[in-house]
Amino acid sequence: MTAASYNSAVQSLSLPPIPMVHKWAGNYNGKYGEMLDMSQAVPGYPPPQLLLDWLGKAAQNAKMTGYGPIEGEPILRHAYCEHVGGLYESKLKPEQIQITSGCNQAFIASVMAIAGAGDSVLVSNPFYFNHATTLAMLGITCKEFDLRAENGFLPDVEDIRQKIDPSVKAVLLVSPNNPTGAVYPPNLLDAIFELCREFGIWLILDETYRDFLPLGQKQPHSIFGIQDWQENFIQLYSFSKSFCIPGHRLGAITTGEQTVVQIAKVMDNLQICAPRPPQEAIAYAIPRLGSWQADNRREIATRADTLKTTLSPLENWQISSIGAYFSYIKHGFDGVSSEIVARELGQNMGISVLPGTFFGSNQEQYLRFAFANVDCDKIQLLGSRLAEFTL
Repeated sequence: MTAASYNSAVQSLSLPPIPMVHKWAGNYNGKYGEMLDMSQAVPGYPPPQLLLDWLGKAAQNAKMTGYGPIEGEPILRHAYCEHVGGLYESKLKPEQIQITSGCNQAFIASVMAIAGAGDSVLVSNPFYFNHATTLAMLGITCKEFDLRAENGFLPDVEDIRQKIDPSVKAVLLVSPNNPTGAVYPPNLLDAIFELCREFGIWLILDETYRDFLPLGQKQPHSIFGIQDWQENFIQLYSFSKSFCIPGHRLGAITTGEQTVVQIAKVMDNLQICAPRPPQEAIAYAIPRLGSWQADNRREIATRADTLKTTLSPLENWQISSIGAYFSYIKHGFDGVSSEIVARELGQNMGISVLPGTFFGSNQEQYLRFAFANVDCDKIQLLGSRLAEFTL
């Protein structure tokens, strides 16, 4: 008998990274106290009771047990459209909104709508690993342009230009960035969009963490104000971080109406429709929880400042970039891979972080610390543990 085979594009991928670092942390003996889990980008505080009440009420509505519109519940498409239009000071239409089951689904549905096997997408190095594995599974080539520490891990327009060839269907950016935390200036995002328009390709911009921009910054970019933006732009978003509901899996795409038509074809085969109860609850939450969200934004900014202060006297730990949920930290152990450093931190110090090697090549000296998941007191504990860490 001959055993059946697997899809080689899937079989060749590494195992999901988060369970791997959790396994390292599982070997921690508790010597320094509780585990400091800074591995995953999850809110370190619960949603408000008001939102939980709305979720419960929507879940008990028998009408929510049936299939919903593929593009999303009208009530959420309208509410989110108004929110995005207000944030970017642009006139948008609900027909330009596609609701998805999380931002990862928003990405895979968007990519499938614009590219196929043999095409290419330009991504940064370092990159968000789920973006890279999605492209690999689809047979889409992942072409890379480097983000450099000396440039604050910001993309360079000319670097991107030099990488564009006839196979490239899109440039993919994440801002605020995962893993580095770098916030891309509005004029830089506008310039990269104009480059994409010049070559007739798409800009896919993942703005999962846009609700945690620096406190003085309101508008992430002005792309929605550019004439005919919808012909080259796909914006991705997640409700998970700002509303603290990652388990409910809710995301959104903002793009042109005709692009939504193509994405809906993909969505019908992926899931038919996103979960309906959270869509209704978030539609109520968007216009009502603004002050609560603003408080959380200030809290996350405070945690970032605390991390800067805590690590500043430590010789072996240098913050190379920080913003939103993440800090990309350079370790001082020359010749040692960040995977080894992360494993030892998890097993021996009770600090769970992700090694830079999970995010691309030449990232051996970096680790991603997701500081949004720990409060300021725990960040100060982090400093004392890192000060004791040796290899």
